[in-house]
Order: sequence, then structure tokens, then C-alpha cells
Amino acid sequence: MNIIIYMSLTVDLASIRKNYSLQQLNENSVAADPFQQFNVWLQEAIQAALPEPTAMVLATANQAGIPSARVVLLKKVNPEGFLFFTNYLSHKGQDMALNPAVALTFFWPELERQVRMEGTVEKVTESESDEYFWSRPLGSQVGAWASPQSKQVTSRQELEEANQLYTDKFAGLTQIPRPEHWGGYLVRTHLIEFWQGRPNRLHDRIVYTQESANAEWQISRLAP
Repeated sequence: MNIIIYMSLTVDLASIRKNYSLQQLNENSVAADPFQQFNVWLQEAIQAALPEPTAMVLATANQAGIPSARVVLLKKVNPEGFLFFTNYLSHKGQDMALNPAVALTFFWPELERQVRMEGTVEKVTESESDEYFWSRPLGSQVGAWASPQSKQVTSRQELEEANQLYTDKFAGLTQIPRPEHWGGYLVRTHLIEFWQGRPNRLHDRIVYTQESANAEWQISRLAP
């Protein structure tokens, strides 16, 4: 008979709290363009030497509306949207193939800030995927071939053997070909919200919304 022992937490989770007070955010101080505002905050996160400043939570949902979320890395941001790369056959890739609606969240706790976005996702061009793939370390390029991302594997050894197989296969090549099942996605956003922690949970929330692709961004404040 299997006996499961549950260890109780030594800390009362309900008692964990922080009173935010570093900075403030208001409608008059933000940039008119949300991508410009995001670049300012991202640059400040990078300059503060935060761990993984480009890490973002990507939330997807399948056709039945069942959500899932995971952390991926932002690789480029421009007026078109936010760019990341992954395996097209992964769990998230399958979700996005059936339901392009996604959400992103950045969290920089040391700056008491988060940014969240809502939008739709689309694949980038093959040339864009090639360019980034060939900029990656060699081991990461081989790993994109070796790992059947999100699929069940029998053991760690199976992954190691697959990695060695592709390492040997591509030995001597000056350029490893990009797998057809791996590439980039662009998230085109219609909502971008900037959140700055404030005292007594009266946080600043400034949101940019866009009714259509070429429309001007509207700026408003949300209650915390």
C-alpha cells in the first residue's frame, strides 16, 4: 500500500504581502504609443540587471476554450507586435494553429511592474525564422531537431541519444538547416496594459486599446 505524506507549509500564505511604493504611472507621463512605452520599461528592466527581463507568460487556449500558459522569451518588439520562437508542433503551437487568440504578461517584481497584452498570433516569414535560428548557439540549433517538444518521451536518455544523433548528423556543416516544424510567431496586440504597484493596493493601471489595425491607440485608466 502506498502511503502519501503531505507536509504542511510553515508560512501562512495569506499573510504574505508587500506594499508597493517605488514609482507611479499616470496618463500624462506615458508615451502616446504603447510600443514606445514598453521599450522604455523593458530597457529599464535590462539596465536594472533583472533576471530574465525578456521572459513573458504566453497564454493560449484550444478550440474548446481550455487555457494553458507557459513562459517563453521575447526576441523582438516593433510596431507590428511581439516576436518569439518555438516548435510549431508543441502544445502551444497546436493551440495557436486552432485558436490564434493569445495573451502575454511580463512581470518585473523588482520594479513593481507588469505589462499584459491581448491579441492574435501569426507565423513570421521563413526568412525571419531562418535568420533567428542561425543566430542561436549551435547546441540550441541541434536541440530544436532532437526534442519532440511537448510529446511524451520514455526517459532523459532518449533525449540525450537523439541529441547525439543529430550532433553527428550535422557534424562538419557550416550551417544547420532550420527544421520545418520550428520558427517564429508574431503577436499583434489590440490591448496593452501597464501596471505599476502603488501603496495600499491602489495600483496604477494605464491601458492602451486599438479598435482596428490602423486606428489610433486610446489611453485610459483602470481601477486597481
